[in-house]
Amino acid sequence: MKKILIDARVLGRGKTSGIEEYTRLLIEYLFEIDSENEYTFFTNGLREPFFPSQWEKKEKVKRLKWRLPNKFLNLSFLVARMPNVDAYARADIVFSPNINILSTSKKTKRIITFHDLSFIHFPEFYMLRSRFWFWFQSYRRQALKADRIIADSDFTAMDIENTLSIPREKIVTVHCGINPFYKKIEEKELISDFRKTCKLEAPFLLFVGVLEPRKNIPSIIRSFSILKEKPQFSDLKLVIVGRKGWLYDTIFREAKSSRFENDIVFWGNASFEEIRFLYNACEAFIYPSFFEGFGFPPLEAQACGAPVISSNRSSIPEILGSSALLTDPWKIGEQVSALESVIGNSSMRGMLIKKGFENVKRFSWHKTAEKMLSLFKTL
Repeated sequence: MKKILIDARVLGRGKTSGIEEYTRLLIEYLFEIDSENEYTFFTNGLREPFFPSQWEKKEKVKRLKWRLPNKFLNLSFLVARMPNVDAYARADIVFSPNINILSTSKKTKRIITFHDLSFIHFPEFYMLRSRFWFWFQSYRRQALKADRIIADSDFTAMDIENTLSIPREKIVTVHCGINPFYKKIEEKELISDFRKTCKLEAPFLLFVGVLEPRKNIPSIIRSFSILKEKPQFSDLKLVIVGRKGWLYDTIFREAKSSRFENDIVFWGNASFEEIRFLYNACEAFIYPSFFEGFGFPPLEAQACGAPVISSNRSSIPEILGSSALLTDPWKIGEQVSALESVIGNSSMRGMLIKKGFENVKRFSWHKTAEKMLSLFKTL
């Protein structure tokens, strides 16, 4: 039996972004397959941080709960390089599902997941406060100190090696899984009722993600506006789902400048149930992101039977391969042609749907948890 300390501070905000989803699902699937090791979860905050109550009820699960100001604690980790959290849990291994700075003793093995290095390659995609946060995390020092670094994709693994000058043997690619909640809804009447309730009976394109520059949403609006000029797409709508992020104003300005503004729906935050119905009901899912370390939404859309159009950058070709139409995110013309070939061609649409179902079989949280557990054992 090994004692594994997991830095669960990333869950403290109670949000459902990609990193929180990664952490929550990975831990839940580790619980399913691991009856041997003991887990301690480290949380901190003056206010009670969010933490799944059902986890504390499990056998061989403990919680190391501190009530210190987060800024003070992080500064102590950065400057004084103390306190060593692992000593309080007598841990053999410390696993950080994100690059939150943490101090540990030299004898304890450390594993950190680096989801991507977009903050280095595209700092303009992040607000000044976020850029400072990444700097404050002393990410390269953490990477050098870690015994193993988890990368969500081979692309990210290579990027970490080249950009941070980390030995390749320290980096392990562990693909993420797909939330099994996202699947094809076979009852067509349920989808029909959903569309009527939401006034989405016309065919629509769908985007799901945070409204921020990295996701390249203005290009979706421009492509949509070009398509709408053609008579065969006159009834098409665009649904954009996601919370407001950094520099979201540019997205709304783009929509305002389109003469088809009334056919663009900004859904805002959506529940898991709503997103699943939207994936199932859409004519096509479009995700022209500039940079992704993995990218959950395109795979979730494929699992629900939506044809996917995405970008040909970063990890996306590795994750989607030939199961989606991949275009240059900087070229609107390519995006428009791809959309037109999917929406206006039932055989192309059917082929992408079929390939999408095959593609998602490559990814499961059970496989991810097995690889993580194997890594725990080798350390």
